[in-house]
Amino acid sequence: MNEPNSENRKIVINDQVAEQITRVEELSYELKIEDVMSSKLRKLTTDMKMSDALEMLRQERISGAPVVYNDQLVGVLSMEDLIHCLCNSDLDASVKMYMTPNPITVQAKSPVVEALKTFVNSRVGRLPVLDPDGHLIGVITKGDVTRGVLRALKRDYASEELKRYRASHLFEDIASDKSSLVLRYTIKPKDFTHGGSASSNIKRALLRLGASPQLARQCGIAAYEAEMNLIIHTNNGGTLRVEIQPHVISMVATDEGPGIENVELAMKPGYSTATEETRELGFGAGMGLPNIARCVDSVVLESSSERGTRLKMKIFLDTDEGFGERHSA
Repeated sequence: MNEPNSENRKIVINDQVAEQITRVEELSYELKIEDVMSSKLRKLTTDMKMSDALEMLRQERISGAPVVYNDQLVGVLSMEDLIHCLCNSDLDASVKMYMTPNPITVQAKSPVVEALKTFVNSRVGRLPVLDPDGHLIGVITKGDVTRGVLRALKRDYASEELKRYRASHLFEDIASDKSSLVLRYTIKPKDFTHGGSASSNIKRALLRLGASPQLARQCGIAAYEAEMNLIIHTNNGGTLRVEIQPHVISMVATDEGPGIENVELAMKPGYSTATEETRELGFGAGMGLPNIARCVDSVVLESSSERGTRLKMKIFLDTDEGFGERHSA
């Protein structure tokens, strides 16, 4: 795969004209599902009558609820299930007869963006949330996501602004023909609990160096998707390396295997080799590489079963986008 011509690939994004990556989208990568989910559970049991389930949902003013048996999640009762029951005039039946079994779930420690991806792919209205031990601890809906993001938008960033001001002078204070800052992160395989930590640190570093919020969002999303690919698809994990220079940001994700059989196919939206177990956790939707491609100016994917995979990403900065004191406002 040849590296795209940066002059043809470059798309200037600004907040006033076409803010493709918004602060809200950025927060969906930062926030964890446990930060926005509803932990006040309203659970149904398999032996409840549908009439009792309907009354509980009516009183609570909710459109569905998880179903448990011996305190273990076994299904979800949705509005569609209730309508089916009412059409059959079968309110004396048990919840077990009409619930949707084997519900799609998400992990509490996963970023909110993974819940959003699952909403899109499954078209369900609510998702049970499990802790690392598989216990039901909450439910997340699209409304929970909206409220959680609104709360996050109200945070006080005063202390972060001070750190950002100090770091933004880094390149001006160093006399050198070529200055760069290198960040390196070791990513462990199947470590979904810490997924997104490296990309959050990268984005925070860029903001403190004086990068615009839009640039930090682009890098943060690209780094997140690269990080998750290492977690999902590698046997031994890998490394995520970022080199920050005044006018270019280079990111490289490297692993030692097992390699990608068809690189061209891997770049297509929706294509994924994730295991069924990984998909059940809410990952592996096949949008990682396409999301990276829309956030960077150059993306090169090299892979073989012998050498592993190397994903190289670059964002080229215009003169007025470079780092430094004059860009820290």
